[in-house]
Amino acid sequence: MDFLPIFIDIKDKVCLVIGGGDVAARKVTLLLKANSRVRVISPQLCPNLCGLRDQGQIEHLERSYEEDDIADAYLVIAATNDKDVNKQVYEKAHSLRIPVNVVDQPELCTFIFPSIIDRSPVVAAVSTGGASPVLARLIRSRLESLIPAGYGRLAELAAKFRDRVKAKFNNPTDRRIFWENTFSSGVAERVFSGHMQEADAAMELALESTEPASTIGEVYLVGGGPGDPDLVSFRALRLMQQADVVVYDRLVAQPILDMTRRDADRIYVGKERDQHAMRQEEINQLLVKLAKEGKRVIRLKGGDPFIFGRGGEEIDTLSAEGVPFQVVPAVTAASGCAAYSGIPLTHRDYAQSVTFVTGHLKDGTMNLNWEQLAHAHQTIVFYMGLHGLPVIVKELIGHGVSPDMPIALVQQGTTEHQRVFTGTLSTIEEIVTRERPKPPTLIIVGEVVELQEKLSWFTPPSSPKRGATSDIHD
Repeated sequence: MDFLPIFIDIKDKVCLVIGGGDVAARKVTLLLKANSRVRVISPQLCPNLCGLRDQGQIEHLERSYEEDDIADAYLVIAATNDKDVNKQVYEKAHSLRIPVNVVDQPELCTFIFPSIIDRSPVVAAVSTGGASPVLARLIRSRLESLIPAGYGRLAELAAKFRDRVKAKFNNPTDRRIFWENTFSSGVAERVFSGHMQEADAAMELALESTEPASTIGEVYLVGGGPGDPDLVSFRALRLMQQADVVVYDRLVAQPILDMTRRDADRIYVGKERDQHAMRQEEINQLLVKLAKEGKRVIRLKGGDPFIFGRGGEEIDTLSAEGVPFQVVPAVTAASGCAAYSGIPLTHRDYAQSVTFVTGHLKDGTMNLNWEQLAHAHQTIVFYMGLHGLPVIVKELIGHGVSPDMPIALVQQGTTEHQRVFTGTLSTIEEIVTRERPKPPTLIIVGEVVELQEKLSWFTPPSSPKRGATSDIHD
């Protein structure tokens, strides 16, 4: 190691920053976060430092650096654009054995600033020893996805119970095992989801006995998004990696399913038209059963679980059965497919509102408020409407929508198999007959569809054409 990674306490200590530009301002911000007393020496200050000075957060000496300025400093940073001054600062601080950092000159540093992941009181630091700060930031950004913001709260919970755990377990090995079990249990997830009272109660129960206080698991209702795995949230990915059982439906793309734990049990409960692998009531009870067996269960759904995903029904059952659960929203199919096909769902010149409706037929009817859907200057998005497209076209035209109203079909949006078909209400059925789109296909109706060809940006690998838009204009 070129540098020993340590954490230093600078609370209420005088930290000297020489330089008043934007680089100096970034260092000052870090020093203030660590509650130090910051003194800045510079003839001029950038706007950010001026603001901190005016707020009384820093002391400013409006002049150039002088050799005696370092004498009472606990730590020194040189951030000027004058190499001679920077070297003088380093030499003086080094002679006094005061930690010194000269920005972007590792050879003139007795300490360096790492890239920081701040989950106070948990702090992680990444450094390349000054070789490549950009690489350190890249590594930090990847670690950010693995360290939830709730880790700070988890550390606070551990501090709260630390003395009691130490008193209960005299053996260090026993204490380590207790904390390892706690940090990988439902206690941690209660903290991450903000249920601090439940986490406290679980800790109390765990301390009452060396046996597990409860064998009940937890259910994570997670949206997998419209198909592109890059759209999955950090929180969803973390839960996908720790679940014992994956209960998934037909609309979950394979690349997203592959992101779950490889050794997790997988249970398919998908539904297709007139073909249900499992009825909804059975799915609800399955989730309860698995959780009460002590398992961490991820209910993985395509799109967002609360938009035509029947997520509300599932957590209603979980709540009634006393099963802990979390809900992780996702990019819904409407916003994902529209964005990847170049169709803004709202636009000041075309549509001032957007409506999501289900086109899933029931008893041969759709039971929709067609008069409301026929209003002008709005975008309508139909989920599960491909089979019922003839009814959609007939009812919209019958309620006053122009036959020339633009319409788009987005097949397997956001994935490498995306295809987009555009036309009008009067031509779309002919296009479907010719092109034969397959589910899942989203239907977008509205004047915003006119922008699709102009704004299309996503090119699936399997399509040579920008936006994968079929040539359907006559």
